[in-house]
Amino acid sequence: MKVLAAYNIKGGVGKTATAVNLAHLAAAGGARVLVWDLDPQGAASFYFRVKPKVKGGSRGLVTGKRDLDAAIKGTDHDNLDLVPADFSYRNMDLELDATKKPTRRLAQLIRPLERNYDYVFLDCPPSISLVSESVFEAADALVVPIIPTPLSVRTFDQLETFLDETDWRRAPRVVGFFSMVDGRKKLHADLIAEVGRSHPEIVSPTIPAAIDVERMGTHRAPVTAFAPKSRAAKAYRELWSAISDRIA
Repeated sequence: MKVLAAYNIKGGVGKTATAVNLAHLAAAGGARVLVWDLDPQGAASFYFRVKPKVKGGSRGLVTGKRDLDAAIKGTDHDNLDLVPADFSYRNMDLELDATKKPTRRLAQLIRPLERNYDYVFLDCPPSISLVSESVFEAADALVVPIIPTPLSVRTFDQLETFLDETDWRRAPRVVGFFSMVDGRKKLHADLIAEVGRSHPEIVSPTIPAAIDVERMGTHRAPVTAFAPKSRAAKAYRELWSAISDRIA
C-alpha cells in the first residue's frame, strides 16, 4: 500500500483537485483506493457526494476510540472509498499534541488498512502544523501542486527546507508539479523551464488552468469522470503516469 498526500503550505493551488482526480484514475485502473479528506472544509467529500461527518470526530480517531475503517464510506466510483472530512478536524492539532507520539498517529491509523487498499490519498489542509508533520510521517510521497509564480515556488522551497532540516523517522519523497498553468503567459513558461532545471523532483506534466477543473464543483465528480476526453483529464492522466513511475 502506498500513501500519497496532496499537500502544500499554500491554499488555493489545486490540492483537492489533485487528490480527487489522481485517486479516481488509480481506481479506474483497477487499484483499490481510499481518500481521506483531512481538510475541515470538506471539498473532497463534497466532490464525492459524501456528507462531511465522522462519528466521534477527530478526537475519536486520534484517541483510538474509533478505528479509521469504521469511518469509511463508499463513493459513486468503483474501487474508490472515502473517509470524509469533519469540521472537528480543525482541532486535530490539539488532539494530536495530547498523545505520546503525535507525529506517528496518522500512520498508526492508516497502517491496519494495508490489506484492503493499494493506495491511500490524503487531501491535506494548507499549513505547517502537527497535522502536517503527522502526514509527513505517514506518507510515502508528498504530491505538491505549484502555481508557476515566484511566491508559490518560494513556498515549495520552504517545504523542502523544512523537510531537509527535520530529523524524520521516515522522510517522504517529494513529487512536485505545476498546476493552474496558463500557456499564454510567458512568465509561466519561463518559470516552469527555469525551476524544472534546478528541481529534478518536479515532474514534467502540468495541469492547465481549465474551466473543466472548475466545473468539478458543479458536477460533484472528478474531471476524469465527467469529462474524460478534456484537456484537463488528459493532463491528469499524464501526471498520474509520471507520479506512478516515481513512486514505483
